[in-house]
Amino acid sequence: MDASPSVRPAVSTAEEAEEAARVDLRIVSDLVARGARVLDVGCGDGSLLEILRRERGVDARGIEIGQPNVNACVARGLSVIQGDADRDLVHYPDAAFDYVILSQTIQATREPHTVLSELLRIGERAIVSFPNFGHWSVRLSLLFGGRMPVTSNLSQAWYETPNIHFCTIRDFVELAEALGATVETSVAINSKGQKMGMKMPWAFWNLFGQQAVFVLKR
Repeated sequence: MDASPSVRPAVSTAEEAEEAARVDLRIVSDLVARGARVLDVGCGDGSLLEILRRERGVDARGIEIGQPNVNACVARGLSVIQGDADRDLVHYPDAAFDYVILSQTIQATREPHTVLSELLRIGERAIVSFPNFGHWSVRLSLLFGGRMPVTSNLSQAWYETPNIHFCTIRDFVELAEALGATVETSVAINSKGQKMGMKMPWAFWNLFGQQAVFVLKR
């Protein structure tokens, strides 16, 4: 009998590697109540939906514009349909879900104002995460380099990125206020993937938060 200890790989699957790279997925998951009805808008390959289904026991559904991603989700056994956040959210009834999630997607929509309004209509709460274009590294790149930044969180060149409406944390807060939404919970994440202090002022978050997660309620 082989008594040598088994060695567990640092990352056992490609899915775990993806989860490790997206710290906001874990934060979003922790914000969702167990057993809730959830719609993930722009759900990608279903990484977040898989976490929510496995660890939170939610009724997980998704909408995704890219057919290859839809196929990947279906292969995982997830309930995902192909659709466009800018056009298809109007077909969902009011308060159809406990949570509607828009993870790292709002900056890629054509009409963020309308999309966020729809999230607040069809969900009791909207959870939105996004990269912060006000981060100090972005500011320095523009100030001293005179070029659109390429960072670990904004990894594509300006001519390749699907992002068309960059915003800062302060921009997003102002948009939420304009829509009459209440910020129920907010989390800023620094460049090391760590949560920043909740009592920090918005200006501090706007400068040092590389990304942010907000829970909104109308």
